[in-house]
Amino acid sequence: MPLAKLRPDLIATLALGLPLIGSHVARMAIGVADTVMVGWYGVEALAALVLASAMFLLLFLLGSGYALGGSGLIAGARGRADDVEVRRVTRMALWLSVLHAVAMAPLLWWSGPILIALGQVPAVAMLAQDYLRIMIPAMPLVLAGMVLNSYLSALGRPSPVMWITLAGLPLNVALNWAFIFGEWGAPELGVAGAAVASLTVNAAQLAGLLAYALWLPEARRYTLMRRFWRPDWPAFFRLFRLGLPIGAAVVAEVALFAGTNIMMGWIGTTELAAHGIALQIASLAFMVHLGLSNAATIRAGEAFGRGDFDALRRVGAAVLVLSLAFALVVVGIFLTWPEDLVRLYLDRANPASGQILLVAVGLMFWAAVFQIADAAQVILQGLLRGVQDTRVPLVLAIIGYWGFGLTGSYLFAFTLGLGPAGLWMGLLTGLSVSALLLWLRFHRGLGRGGWTVPQRAG
Repeated sequence: MPLAKLRPDLIATLALGLPLIGSHVARMAIGVADTVMVGWYGVEALAALVLASAMFLLLFLLGSGYALGGSGLIAGARGRADDVEVRRVTRMALWLSVLHAVAMAPLLWWSGPILIALGQVPAVAMLAQDYLRIMIPAMPLVLAGMVLNSYLSALGRPSPVMWITLAGLPLNVALNWAFIFGEWGAPELGVAGAAVASLTVNAAQLAGLLAYALWLPEARRYTLMRRFWRPDWPAFFRLFRLGLPIGAAVVAEVALFAGTNIMMGWIGTTELAAHGIALQIASLAFMVHLGLSNAATIRAGEAFGRGDFDALRRVGAAVLVLSLAFALVVVGIFLTWPEDLVRLYLDRANPASGQILLVAVGLMFWAAVFQIADAAQVILQGLLRGVQDTRVPLVLAIIGYWGFGLTGSYLFAFTLGLGPAGLWMGLLTGLSVSALLLWLRFHRGLGRGGWTVPQRAG
């Protein structure tokens, strides 16, 4: 499709996507601050944070499908001018998010024995458990915040979400400094101090999002909190059926990375710390693609709600062009300045830093190589969510991420003896296969005339 024909869609996608990217980058920057500051505290604490963050993220993302699915449903409802459906979807997404957080609490509380059973060093696993126990009440806060993010973004108000998220960054850094290192009269808690900081910041951000959502004049007609305690079972189960496969597909992807964390832990603590640094650098770039994917879900959902499949094709082409262009820029940066990027995470006075640097710089090559595949697969996931196609993409994700990714990581790293680089070769394989399968799914859906457009619910 000619770029000139895509120009309006490129502009519209950027206008929506840039604040969403800013929100994701700000959220990621908070994670980077945690990693950097805990890395200054000690290598063992950093390894514990890598494990704890991976486990929390895995359980959180399993429940994220209700917010992600709700985003597409809200956009589609707005495309049909169905105000009742907007309210029903948002409220039940909040219900499902809180219920998911309650269900995940026991896994966080007993995370230490789980990590030890997965072959992790007991001392590191118990430090990770200290972090995760503090983060139990953060789970409903983060999930509810994600629902409100989706709600406001689908209403065309992503910028306040970005600013509220950005405001949490300096607060998080200050609280980390106090509670990790015991400054300003606070207790020295190490990695647990990072959890205290994160919990506080998540509570403040949710309060800001809720206050804005209730204040926003054009959103008042949705009466979001009216009789909030009353269940809406048809909307509840409709969103559950849509959102659970989305969350499971996201988990399938994250499990690929979490699985490499576990396997890297089998190789050694130094390698695990280096892996965490390289993965977080790559994840920072991924936030751009994730923001564009969220924009794709909203714009595809609006076009789908109107039954406009020509617009849907243009949305898909525009967002893929934007994402792949950025991916090429990132490849150049990662290949040109890998050592400079890794050094940002290390304390040069620490004797272990030199070896971590050596391993992490080698892994940055693979972080560069898989950028295009990673970008394509997350954009295609977002487009398919916009048309409410979630069950088949879940199967495709499991095939790509686990059948090829995790299996390939183990074979390359251990069977073929390629070590840390082999784990990342498996990541590349899984992401590439997933991108191809999802592209075929989206292309087939458009080619056969599209998906069934839902009718007005209100």
